[in-house]
Formats: sequence, C-alpha cells, structure tokens
Amino acid sequence: MQFHGLIHQFPKEVKLLIGAFVLVLSVGYYTGLAFVHETTDSTPTGIEEQYLGNENDEEALVMKFKKKKQSMITLIHNHTISLSVLFFMISLLVSMTSYNKTLKKIVMIEPFVSIVVSFGGIYFLWLGFTSLKYIVIISGMLMTLSFVTATLMILTSLFKKSS
Repeated sequence: MQFHGLIHQFPKEVKLLIGAFVLVLSVGYYTGLAFVHETTDSTPTGIEEQYLGNENDEEALVMKFKKKKQSMITLIHNHTISLSVLFFMISLLVSMTSYNKTLKKIVMIEPFVSIVVSFGGIYFLWLGFTSLKYIVIISGMLMTLSFVTATLMILTSLFKKSS
C-alpha cells in the first residue's frame, strides 16, 4: 500500500478533521511546554531542582523537594505512553504527505528516540547523574523540533491540491 501523498486525496471534510486534530493537539503540546517553562525556567538548574529539589538553597523563592520514587515512575510512565501515542498518530499523518521520504523518516522516528532519552535522562538525573540535565534539554529540544516540523508538514499538505 502506498501512503506517500495519500493525504492530498482525502475529501475536504477529512482534511478539516485532520487539521482540527493537529491544531488542538498543538495547543496541548505547547501548553505542556509552557508548564515545563513555568516549573523549570527552562534552565539546567531549574530542571535539576524540579526533580532533586532545592531545599539546601536558602535564597530560593519557591521551595522544592526531591520527587518521590512513585512520583517519578508515574511521571515517566504517563509521559512515555501519551507522547508515544501522540507521535505515532502524527507520524502516520506525516507518512501520508508528499515530502521527501528521508525527511519523513527522520521526523517520524526521532521523537521516539527523544522520548526514551528525555525520560530516561530525567530518571537518571533523579538518581543523581546531574550532568544528564543537558542531555534532557537537547533531547527535549529535538522532540519539539520534530513536533513543529511534523505539524507544519501535515498542515501545509492539507492545503496542497492532489495531483
């Protein structure tokens, strides 16, 4: 079965549904990024404090404590499952665009690597491997870049006429 370019052949109402889905999903994704920024200031120190606490910092404006193991397992489980489903659905839609196949493969597979690296990194950061905060930042940025690229590929494909 040929998926390449299939999105262009969908009826107008299916394209509208896909567009609405991608836009609403984007609102949720970017709200999550806003939450990350709010809780970590999007800094390496903020990420470290979010999971390891800052109770030794007497100057801290907001006191944070090290996350409990159950909280960490819940966070990693929930995010890994939900982001995997999100990126699987987005990747299916990307596979139906008519963009370059190599670009599509990268945009479709990279987020799954970033999910494992990001949340594995967060877990090992919590265990005390604090230098992993930089890996978590890089993998989070790559995941977001993949999300932005994928959603733009899908949305622009919805407006292209079928050939």
